[in-house]
Amino acid sequence: MFVLGNFLKAVAIVLDYILSIFMWIIIARAVLSWVNPDPYNNIVRFIHNTTEPLLYQIRRRMPFDFGGIDISPIIAMLGIIFLQNFLVGTLHKVALSFM
Repeated sequence: MFVLGNFLKAVAIVLDYILSIFMWIIIARAVLSWVNPDPYNNIVRFIHNTTEPLLYQIRRRMPFDFGGIDISPIIAMLGIIFLQNFLVGTLHKVALSFM
């Protein structure tokens, strides 16, 4: 059973890294929205194409507008923090129970 515990621990660590990297990409997108970046820059396009599907879904489901202020990155980061604390933490505890 220790193999399953090690596998779950590895999945939890990889998921934590992926969520952390995605949060930093969302932060970069928010910072880029304050300036006027070149829309044809490959890095800007990567950041936009990576974050837009999630941020669009959040914007679409928000029942009200904040006067032109886009709070979808904040909501996305709160969701990522929740997933890191709940899902990754749960996977770590389940992995420890198998060891």
